[in-house]
Amino acid sequence: MTTRLVQISMKATDKSALGRFWADALGWTVTGDTPDETDVQPEGVTYPSPEAVRIDVLTVPVPKTVKNRVHLDLATTSTAHQAELVARLRDLGATPADVGQGDVPWTVLADPEGNEFCVLEPREIYRDTGPVAAVVVDCADPHAMARFWGEATDWTVHEVTDGHARLRSARAAGPYLEFISTPDVKTGLNRVHLDIRPYPGDDRAAEADRLRALGATDLDLGQGDVPWTVLADPEGNEFCVLTPL
Repeated sequence: MTTRLVQISMKATDKSALGRFWADALGWTVTGDTPDETDVQPEGVTYPSPEAVRIDVLTVPVPKTVKNRVHLDLATTSTAHQAELVARLRDLGATPADVGQGDVPWTVLADPEGNEFCVLEPREIYRDTGPVAAVVVDCADPHAMARFWGEATDWTVHEVTDGHARLRSARAAGPYLEFISTPDVKTGLNRVHLDIRPYPGDDRAAEADRLRALGATDLDLGQGDVPWTVLADPEGNEFCVLTPL
């Protein structure tokens, strides 16, 4: 029994507009836009797939107020591509963001709802990930996070240091999941969180029990009777265990 990262969920005051932004930003498609959520994924890719981590945008009435602990890093193939992508994203509504990055070779932007993301300079490691190089999570202990998420999912741990950990689908496809050491303390609920899904034939409740044994804890966000389980990882980051698919 195991599970895998299938999507990230973003909260938004205007989910449809934010979904359209990310579809245009990544060259993906809005595949669903219901009163509850807007789904964005690559055209021609059957969800769930290791080739891409889908974006699921949810409506919340409260605007963003603090720096996100989860963000996307976008891949580029050349310095010219990086500059062109930054310009195109700004035309779509992204704005420059200062998170204390200083003089770095990547560009930090914020989407129309203020969610930070990075447009990376070309890096060989991300040459085959698609437009999303990595889903990045701030943390206090990359070793502990790699240990938990490496056991929680079937993703392979590629690198762990005191400052950084990197995992990727066992199929060596799609983006990386990375944990970056930061002194920032988590406050409130994450505006962007991970969603994981067991494989067909597995049992969600049994999988949730396995994750609790690894160090996850239950969270009551007022979700009521829903077909997913809300947990927190060892550093308190919320995530959802979806029904098997």
